[in-house]
Amino acid sequence: MLNVVLVEPEIPQNTGNIARTCACVGARLHLVEPMGFRLTQKNLARAGCDYWDEVEIVRWACVQDFFEAHGKDELHLFTGHVTRSYTEVTYGSDAFLVFGRESKGLPEEIIEAYQDACVRIPMREGLRSLNLSNSVAIGVYEAMRQLGWGNLV
Repeated sequence: MLNVVLVEPEIPQNTGNIARTCACVGARLHLVEPMGFRLTQKNLARAGCDYWDEVEIVRWACVQDFFEAHGKDELHLFTGHVTRSYTEVTYGSDAFLVFGRESKGLPEEIIEAYQDACVRIPMREGLRSLNLSNSVAIGVYEAMRQLGWGNLV
């Protein structure tokens, strides 16, 4: 199963959109604390996602816990601090697509530790980033395309 990892997400609406993407493709969603919001019913409703029951969600207490558990798995860290495009790598069916928080991206020490696993989504020079939920959708659908779309119709 494809895995989407959000490291310290800050905006519940983005997380809701990402949960919807995960539900639509059958990906597992990993949420790494601390988050900028609480997963309360009110925040889930505010995120506008009625697909939460269709998504397997795994919560992690901190980024160190996630990387201790999955640091040797197939990781693809999305960041604007490298030159290799997300289309230049091969995605396995159990890959982990890792995204940082909206305001700062992934922690620099994580990027340095996993430099060979880092990819970027090309964009015009001087622009900082795409919306997090858009970035996740781009990465997830490239992985699904490479995997032959799995069981999608």
